[in-house]
Amino acid sequence: MFQRFYPDYDVESAYVIDYETLYQKGYRGIIFDIDNTLVPHGAPADKRAVELMKKCKAIGFRIMLLSNNKEPRVKKFNDSVKVMYIFKAGKPGRAGFIQAMKKLHTTSSNTVFVGDQLFTDIWGAKRAGIVTYLVKPIDPREEIQIVLKRKLEQIVLYFYRKHKEAK
Repeated sequence: MFQRFYPDYDVESAYVIDYETLYQKGYRGIIFDIDNTLVPHGAPADKRAVELMKKCKAIGFRIMLLSNNKEPRVKKFNDSVKVMYIFKAGKPGRAGFIQAMKKLHTTSSNTVFVGDQLFTDIWGAKRAGIVTYLVKPIDPREEIQIVLKRKLEQIVLYFYRKHKEAK
């Protein structure tokens, strides 16, 4: 029942993923969520985010930021990291993910998605056929609507972990 929300991988942070190995496996595009995936909600790009983008570009990846935020927030973050972006993406809808892959010149078989929310990020990417990495939120302080979603996510994550243990 909850499997549609299960990530392919769950990791501590976007900063611990082995991007070199992903590239060696044939992945060429990375789509990142921004808020609570790369930086705390609403924060500008920090040194760590800038360095991650430089590292991924140096490896050979094409990178897209995919956010449900309005353009001023996404552009402000992107001014420091200098990658492609889509704002007001409509996650969990598939359209934003498909548009991102078109702009990246990638397909669902050679693109990965990194995000912190099950019901927007992970579900949307899975609906588009993209391999997903769920990261732990950077900052526990969030807007009330996200706090409520996090309570529901805990239920899904409970069953996800049970499913993972059973394998």
